[in-house]
Amino acid sequence: QVQLVESGGGLVQAGGSLRLSCVASGRAFSSYAMGWIRQVPGKEREFVAAIRASANSTYYTNSVKGRFTISRDNAKNTVYLLMNSLKPEDTAVYYCAARYYSASYYPHEYPYWGQGTQVTVSS
Repeated sequence: QVQLVESGGGLVQAGGSLRLSCVASGRAFSSYAMGWIRQVPGKEREFVAAIRASANSTYYTNSVKGRFTISRDNAKNTVYLLMNSLKPEDTAVYYCAARYYSASYYPHEYPYWGQGTQVTVSS
């Protein structure tokens, strides 16, 4: 019942910033927790950040804590990931994902996924 479309990926130099957006279709977006998950070819999917449906609780993996900020605008059915101080190791395909209400640290617990957007950080 939820379709997700990411945008905002691209090529940026180390130390730069990028903001990813994910627009959701389907009813009751405000009832879904949203997550950002990334994957590098040959590596396991990695949880990046998540935000609860209420938007008062956010969660981050340690490697991005203090650099990335997840937010949402329920009126626009959109979740954002602001990425500051980007590092080459942040290079990955970034996916947004959704699950009902409560956020999760585990990618497999998100049943709805977008198509992904490539983020490449050059040194």
